[in-house]
Amino acid sequence: MPAPDVGFGAVPGVAPAVAGGGIAFLLTETVGIAAALWPNAWLGLFGHDAAMLETGAAYLRMVGPAYGFFGLGLSLYFASQGAGRLFWPLFAGLLRLVIAIGGGWLALRATGSLQWLFVMLATALVIYGVTLATAIASGAWFRRGPLRSVMS
Repeated sequence: MPAPDVGFGAVPGVAPAVAGGGIAFLLTETVGIAAALWPNAWLGLFGHDAAMLETGAAYLRMVGPAYGFFGLGLSLYFASQGAGRLFWPLFAGLLRLVIAIGGGWLALRATGSLQWLFVMLATALVIYGVTLATAIASGAWFRRGPLRSVMS
């Protein structure tokens, strides 16, 4: 919703993006919590192998409650894309990737535990959503960088 106005130089505020982000957070958080509370209801659709159900349930219990932050970040990514302001969404996505892969690798290397891998995956989702929400709320869409002022 804010994208056309921002793209044409108006300053509409971030209220529509924040509202959309809040809705996305609530919806994806609801799914994540439901998956964490009843993992076998979801996992049972894919198979009945005991190891898969145990590992999948452990994942959903640890990472499911962080799904809301992924929904928040993804909705703000799309709003930022429409606004033509992609630095923070791409930076937050890269940060998420580094934490998930790098932190996950370190967690497995140090502990050998999937639980700590899942903690890193959940942390990556939270950091992604919080980084993007903080950047947009602080006015990142409306600041002009050195290249933008030269190219405008």
